[in-house]
Amino acid sequence: MQEDASDAVTDLIVLSIDAMGGDHGPSIVVAGVALAAKQGLCGPARFILHGREDELAAELKKFPGAQAVCEIRHSDTTISMQDKPAHALRRGKGTSLWNCIESVKSGGASAAVSAGNTGALMAISKLQLRMAADMDRPAIVASWPNAKGVATVLDVGANVVCNAEQLVEFAIMGEAFHRAMHGVERPSIGILNVGSEDEKGHDEVREANRLLREAGLNLNYHGFVEGTDLAKGTVDVVVTDGFTGNIALKTAEGMARFFAGEMRSALTSSPIAMLGALLASGGLKAMRAKLDPSSVNGGPLLGLNGVVVKSHGSSDARGFSNAIKLAANLARSGYAAEASAKITQLETALHAEHQPAKAEIKA
Repeated sequence: MQEDASDAVTDLIVLSIDAMGGDHGPSIVVAGVALAAKQGLCGPARFILHGREDELAAELKKFPGAQAVCEIRHSDTTISMQDKPAHALRRGKGTSLWNCIESVKSGGASAAVSAGNTGALMAISKLQLRMAADMDRPAIVASWPNAKGVATVLDVGANVVCNAEQLVEFAIMGEAFHRAMHGVERPSIGILNVGSEDEKGHDEVREANRLLREAGLNLNYHGFVEGTDLAKGTVDVVVTDGFTGNIALKTAEGMARFFAGEMRSALTSSPIAMLGALLASGGLKAMRAKLDPSSVNGGPLLGLNGVVVKSHGSSDARGFSNAIKLAANLARSGYAAEASAKITQLETALHAEHQPAKAEIKA
């Protein structure tokens, strides 16, 4: 009995929550925390809620079961969804978002979750937590439903322009993340491109393709994939720059909502259609659950010395609870150490590759 109790205490995780972030603020965030706690999505967990104490206390009263596992830490100020990252860095100290990340930096929490301003979250996280393995900037990950289950897609908004080395780093981090979150021993990796042939695409993707084939990283690299492969599930991990990834993500989410709306209209257009919908209700519910963005909500910022998860700003309580679950699972995994080791291996390979050129210049 004592051994079991000790294991339970060891497994306890503390999650730091920016309770003022997002389009809906504390009402959705607190409800999401309460749902995660009630359903046991995080395992044994406690939550630190950062924000205005009076507002958070009022919201927590609606969920008596969550009060025992939540601590409120007062923050007078917040960062708005419109604030620029530079402004957030200059005036962010003491805000709910700043304090949320600071709890991870200090070791008081194992992971942070925010539905707030993406640029500010990235800038403050990088400033406080720093990057792992000499990386430049974090990448935001999306879990992308497809015909075979779910794919890991990165970057989806953090880095508008990427060089070849950054794309390879994304591949390394994405592989470690997919293995940790989805249990695939050797995830397959592809680079998103305008065609599958090696000669297609701009210089950066072609060079990244070469490095992934020749750098000796022992990755299950498939090669180039196209936009249609995202829905097919051709590979487990899809690598792209943040500009392309963000457009692809928002296009897919928009089409999913459009399709759901059109399906709803078609199935309620006549008594016969409504009868057909009733008969097919089980299958329709399963399809809706798979396509619902809330079911895969949460984009980790990979590459930091700490776990930070970005929830959609417009997420509902269920979506925010899924982001919390993702943060807890990621914090308990060993993905970060594995990714850092392989990125160090990449740096060694690149250094060795450039050595002959340096020797020639000296000669």
